[in-house]
Amino acid sequence: MGRVTDLAAFSALLTDEGQTLLAALRDYSPAQELAVASRLRREHPAELVTAALGQARLRQRAVAKFGEQDAHRMYFTPGGVEQSTRRTVAEHRAAVFARLGVRSVADLCSGVGGDAIALARAGIRVLAVDRDPLTAEAARANAAALGLADLIEVRCADVTGVDTSGYDAVFVDPARRGGRGRIFDPEAYSPPLSWAVDAARRAPHAALKIAPGIPHETVPPEAAAEWVSDGGDVKEAVLWFGTRPGTVTATLLPGGHALTGRGLPDPEVRPVGRWLYEPDGAVIRAHLVAEVAEDLGGGLIDGTIAYITADELRPTPYATAYEITDVLPFNLKKLKALLREREVGTLTVKKRGSAVEPEELRRKLKPKGPHAATVFLTRVAGAPVMLLGRPAAA
Repeated sequence: MGRVTDLAAFSALLTDEGQTLLAALRDYSPAQELAVASRLRREHPAELVTAALGQARLRQRAVAKFGEQDAHRMYFTPGGVEQSTRRTVAEHRAAVFARLGVRSVADLCSGVGGDAIALARAGIRVLAVDRDPLTAEAARANAAALGLADLIEVRCADVTGVDTSGYDAVFVDPARRGGRGRIFDPEAYSPPLSWAVDAARRAPHAALKIAPGIPHETVPPEAAAEWVSDGGDVKEAVLWFGTRPGTVTATLLPGGHALTGRGLPDPEVRPVGRWLYEPDGAVIRAHLVAEVAEDLGGGLIDGTIAYITADELRPTPYATAYEITDVLPFNLKKLKALLREREVGTLTVKKRGSAVEPEELRRKLKPKGPHAATVFLTRVAGAPVMLLGRPAAA
């Protein structure tokens, strides 16, 4: 389907008939799509029914990122759902801009407007720019649907030609996916990271959203780097300009816990103690395991593995604690016998520094019984080991 046809189909969704269809499809089951489509096509144009069904599917997918209330009022493109910032993350970033005193933001590569919506809800005026006409129309419709059209101006344009001099801040979210999937080279982003950095340097404040795996050595010296996780999953890294140059932070959502680097050396390696801590992914990506280890009075089980061991249990939002009951050389027969002896039927398998796949291990072990346990497949002082334990009591 060509872009002109796509735009016509999208515009039809905004009519009274399109709105009626979308409302009727809010809770439909995709398993019944064929029957639903056949019924609706007896009363509505086939093209409109197809567009409404497609939008209904996208809204259902978007619930995980935007929540029920917003997702079913918003409009999406397939790429827009995939690439949109999760609402909690966008709200965190908008709050940072607000604390900096920012009143206007040029949101470049805005997509369907997830970040623009969060910024506008924080009382910030937004210019949302995207070069794709259908995506820009979706962003414009979203601003209207959520009552934010007075704060969000949507412009369909190439971001590299947009004058941002009249704005307090710039936010750039380059496309990091191509025809072959994820793009790992920052200079292959669209626009390239070097362009985004130049745009950031010209603004009083700026934030550049980048892939979490970006090498630390590529972070410009005048930028602050933040790694953000939500519900334990690392979502993004952000380069902040006009804040605290050279700082590195791990932010954990929900809750907004923020750990800032203190320039510590690598932690010491020590024997496995009673407690094992698994740092949050944002902490690991931000290279702040040493900070967490110091706060816990712990060390590493191996110089190349991000598991912290300690002799006492201390509360921390930056790592999950487990009580270790057994430290064994890697041996599946011994592990199977031990699990059978302890009647472990619910087995959580975690690994770091091991080639064994958790699902494959579970199939081989065939755990059975009323009890639960966690096994860590990892290395201690370079040797493959199995650590058996359980999560610390809340």
